[in-house]
Amino acid sequence: MKKHIFIIDTSAILSGKSINLKDEKMLTTPEVSEELKPGGRDYQNFQFLLEMGLEIRSPLKKSIDFIRKKAEETGDLERLSSADIQILSLAVDINSNKDLEAVILSDDYSIQNVASNLNIKFQSISQRGILKEYKWQYRCVGCKKRFDTITKTCPICGAKTKLVRYQKK
Repeated sequence: MKKHIFIIDTSAILSGKSINLKDEKMLTTPEVSEELKPGGRDYQNFQFLLEMGLEIRSPLKKSIDFIRKKAEETGDLERLSSADIQILSLAVDINSNKDLEAVILSDDYSIQNVASNLNIKFQSISQRGILKEYKWQYRCVGCKKRFDTITKTCPICGAKTKLVRYQKK
């Protein structure tokens, strides 16, 4: 049986819910720690997790590149912050060890969508979590042409584009 490694996202800390994983290995990334400013309840929750054994670890560059590519394929790239990409990348790093399995703790739907697409386990903290995987495309608000790549302005008619869901799995 694989050993679970829990990867803590900022949304899990901001939820204010108790994360009681004292006997489990917990990781987060440098960018998550940078999102939490000293002072206040959220920072105190983060400090408590550090005292309980939460480790800060950077993902490998090749994993970051892999996640960026996959997030672009699902259309989630623009919806993910740099910290979100690091969380997903760290899960890829963990899952590369055949004896370990990453479980991301996050309420972020884009993280969950990409994780689901890559068969990375995740758990929601405060919300229900995604029920289906989605893919996203840019669609022109004028001529309705669809684009698979990031396109802010339609090259056909010049209108703005918006991100729309186009495929359910």
